[in-house]
Amino acid sequence: MQQRLDRVVTAGGATVAYSSAGAGRPLVYVMGWLTHLELGWELPAERALYEALGAGCRLVRYDRAGCGLSPAADRPASLDFELEQLAAVTAALREPFDLMGTSMGAPVAAAWAAQHPETVRRLVLYGGWARGDELSPPSVREHLLGLVEAHWGLGSDVLADIFAPDADGPTRAAMARYQRACSTAATARELLALSYRLDVRDQLARVRAPTLVVHRTGDRAAPVAQAEALAAGISGAGLVLLPGRSHLPYAGDRDELVRVVRRFLGLPAARRRTGTLTARQREVAALVSQGCTNREIAARLGIDERSAEGHVERIRLRLGFRSRAQIAAWFAAQ
Repeated sequence: MQQRLDRVVTAGGATVAYSSAGAGRPLVYVMGWLTHLELGWELPAERALYEALGAGCRLVRYDRAGCGLSPAADRPASLDFELEQLAAVTAALREPFDLMGTSMGAPVAAAWAAQHPETVRRLVLYGGWARGDELSPPSVREHLLGLVEAHWGLGSDVLADIFAPDADGPTRAAMARYQRACSTAATARELLALSYRLDVRDQLARVRAPTLVVHRTGDRAAPVAQAEALAAGISGAGLVLLPGRSHLPYAGDRDELVRVVRRFLGLPAARRRTGTLTARQREVAALVSQGCTNREIAARLGIDERSAEGHVERIRLRLGFRSRAQIAAWFAAQ
């Protein structure tokens, strides 16, 4: 699956980059806090999620202003601005679409469905919340905002640990680097502050689309109580709680999340990952089993370190493992 990149301009003049992948009925995906259409597509775990969700439909994603490929706008972050950007992206679809919001994108998607009921066929809310100021105590929120603003490197490391505790150390480090590449510290702080301000409780009763709320029981970024509040506020909404601690949808048990979402949207089950490796991946797995670091693997195979890291991550995803130790054990057993 390949993504096609384009840009639209909002009613207020902001430029928003968006991507389309696949073909068929549109599934508009409102992403969370920080995004980068190109870099996210290059991350094996994140791309695997999009390819699994987008099989048999047209998956549409976008970078909000100030993130990834979308330039910063001279506008403060707000729910109204979020909805303005979503309106620009969906204007060309010309048909009702399925809408999925994750993390901060979940309350945005819920507000859109409430205000534009004729556009939404089905609504999926993952890892979201109804009231942002109930995500954590005020002291914790202020600490995180201050950390992101004063030390973006450390702040991104801390948030990667919160968002993906089920991932191994190298994977979380890659996620932290990805966050820093998505936006400046100032934009990251502003959008995190918006996450805490978002409150869509008064709009939930106006949602008319069939709705599924999905949440992981151990989510450290958004408590289960917020998922329950979303489901309770939307008439007829279903609530599915999945095991796991990771907030990011592509971390942890991605296959089960995809299965639940596709079944609700009426899409056929996605293909499961296979346990077979390419010849190059078997070479890399052999070196992992010998205890080689990514740098050592790169030197042995004559590739750059980033390519070696990508090979290891793809092996982990293909085999359904969480750590290098599991790869090493698997290879030794072959």
